[in-house]
Amino acid sequence: MKQSLRAEWTKLRTVASTGWLLLGTVAVTVAVSAAADAADLCTSSAGCRPDVTRLGLTGTDVGQAVVAIVAVLAVTAEYGTGMIRTTLAAVPRRTAVLAAKAAVVGGLTLAAGGAGVLGSVLAGELILPGRGLTLPAGPTARAAAGTVLYLILIALLSLGVATAVRDSAVAVGTVLGLLYVFPVLGQVVASPAWQRHLEQAGPMTAGLEIQASTGLSQLPIGPWAGLGVLAAWAAAALVAGGLVLHLRDA
Repeated sequence: MKQSLRAEWTKLRTVASTGWLLLGTVAVTVAVSAAADAADLCTSSAGCRPDVTRLGLTGTDVGQAVVAIVAVLAVTAEYGTGMIRTTLAAVPRRTAVLAAKAAVVGGLTLAAGGAGVLGSVLAGELILPGRGLTLPAGPTARAAAGTVLYLILIALLSLGVATAVRDSAVAVGTVLGLLYVFPVLGQVVASPAWQRHLEQAGPMTAGLEIQASTGLSQLPIGPWAGLGVLAAWAAAALVAGGLVLHLRDA
């Protein structure tokens, strides 16, 4: 397993796009979060009190797409070049190959996601007091840690999908579809009960509840339970990817 980890790390580290995409994850997460902190989204003359932890981590909505691309390319780039045959010849245990990819991609996402989330929190600490808002320490710590876990799970979900479909465009489209189709459907259906069910089942809508700090009893699903839903999606994708990797020829 140690050799597999070293090989996967070497492959990802030597691909120029990996570093740029990880830097892009950090930059876009912090930039969008800072812009949301600075924007006045209140439309009522009486003012409003937004969920400041969720507001301060808004950049996650965009940063997750870059994370998904990094995870997808960790698999599909090898299929595109044919290097996957060499990889599987060197490591015949295909589950070990997938596990090594998951560990390396998860570690890189931890680093980039942690930097992006930390930068977003710091931006909030600097910007929000100017609007008369402050980040609550306890809820913000939970939301920040949970958001990093959220990004890691998005990466693992993307890795599993990419392993199953083996095509970059199809894999990215599938992942983004899974993330964004549930919120869209929730806006279309008329039934409040079905809207709630869709929010509870969607990997993004459920997972991002980890960022909530107010009105927790009114949420469709609790913060940690929502993250559990995303974890189930990621596990299912990895199992599906692992089965396809085991059953199909390279």
